Amino acid sequence: MSLSVQGYLLLSAVISAIGLLGLLVRRNPLIMLMSVELMWGGGALAFIAFARHVGNMDGHAFAFFAMIVAAAEVAIGLALVVALFRGREAVDIDDIQLLKG
Repeated sequence: MSLSVQGYLLLSAVISAIGLLGLLVRRNPLIMLMSVELMWGGGALAFIAFARHVGNMDGHAFAFFAMIVAAAEVAIGLALVVALFRGREAVDIDDIQLLKG
């Protein structure tokens, strides 16, 4: 049984919506980073679905680059969270302004 492009796009939209909801609702930086990763994953799934539908590999290349950007974003985000946690024992997104020199 094979899903149509609409099924993959619906799944992509649901994953992206869950990520957006998590980004807007939660105040923990780690949860916010995971929510952004969900949104990147939903976009990559849409690229791959369109590439499969059209029959070329361009969407796979875009999805690969999206995963590279997501990995770089996680590395920078986790470095900021660790820097924030070392200064204080609690991690809250409102404490990011304390990192200004």
